[in-house]
Amino acid sequence: MTGPVPPSGPVAPRSAVRSTPSLSSERTALQSDLRKAAEGFEAIMVRKLLATARATSFAEETPLTGGGLKQFETMRDEHVADLVAKSGALGFARSIEARLAQYLPGQGDS
Repeated sequence: MTGPVPPSGPVAPRSAVRSTPSLSSERTALQSDLRKAAEGFEAIMVRKLLATARATSFAEETPLTGGGLKQFETMRDEHVADLVAKSGALGFARSIEARLAQYLPGQGDS
């Protein structure tokens, strides 16, 4: 008999053997996700602000102000909104993140 020797006692299932991430690394990951969500929300707010400002235009309809221009303006507004949110220029994302961070696990530990 040259095969492997079976274990002598009960064996824990593989799922129980998995190591769990530390609370601080979990909190860091959650803070990163929270920051991304807050920046995304700020970008949505800036997009709505730009769309509302653009809707009040008094320009006349011409062949150059058709669907292509509107598509370009929408793409430009989305890009500007993402840049503003990532830069933190308005501070909405920081405020949202700070307010919601108090609900992350391990808040009392740090």
